[in-house]
Amino acid sequence: MKLTLILKHDISKSPRTGDWKFMEPVVDEKKCVGCGTCVSFCPEAVIELAKKNKKETENVVKQKGVAKIDYEFCKGCGVCASVCPIKAINMKKK
Repeated sequence: MKLTLILKHDISKSPRTGDWKFMEPVVDEKKCVGCGTCVSFCPEAVIELAKKNKKETENVVKQKGVAKIDYEFCKGCGVCASVCPIKAINMKKK
């Protein structure tokens, strides 16, 4: 017999853990190619690939989207910036 378990998470009840950081990653949306490397390496799972504005999408090959970071939960560790193959993510002082 196969058992399936579904866990549901209520993000509104989660503590905002990104308040204490002094550095934060900034994505250069013009450089980001939507490869998803930062998404898979983020230890906090706060990065997702989101579609660009409709105007920008037409003249950009990156149909996958660009990296979007949830700063309420990002701890500013810099892993995303260090693994980005084209250096589209840079760490800046908060």
